[in-house]
Amino acid sequence: MDFFGYGVEDFIPSEISGKPAVDVHHIERRGMGGSKNKDYIENLMALTREEHDKYGDKEQHKQWLHDQHQLFIKNFKNGIKI
Repeated sequence: MDFFGYGVEDFIPSEISGKPAVDVHHIERRGMGGSKNKDYIENLMALTREEHDKYGDKEQHKQWLHDQHQLFIKNFKNGIKI
């Protein structure tokens, strides 16, 4: 939320669909130990619950999620919103 300047009262869009995001997905899994080593913006993306269930923690989607996230960050930096 800090990186994108979101407040708790703000609409936070899914980085895939633009629908309201309710989950933060770790593109690279944190693991069962709860390590915070992967809690950095390049590894965290906002998703809907349905998108998280469909794409999250599935190896075949990891690169696509990473690419979508990088595009979202690039567009944000350039002032482009979904």
